[in-house]
Amino acid sequence: MDFTYLIVILALVTMLAVIVFALVSKAKVENRLADEDSPKSTLAADKASDGKPVDV
Repeated sequence: MDFTYLIVILALVTMLAVIVFALVSKAKVENRLADEDSPKSTLAADKASDGKPVDV
């Protein structure tokens, strides 16, 4: 196997990993947006900006 094939395979695996990570993150965000009981962000207009952040 040539060195070029190794680089191409590593690049494709990395791109696949990034795409899977993005799809999982997108699904989590969409589920949170659909949930009425999820805590609001401190950037929301009806939440205090000095409150505890949701992600922490």
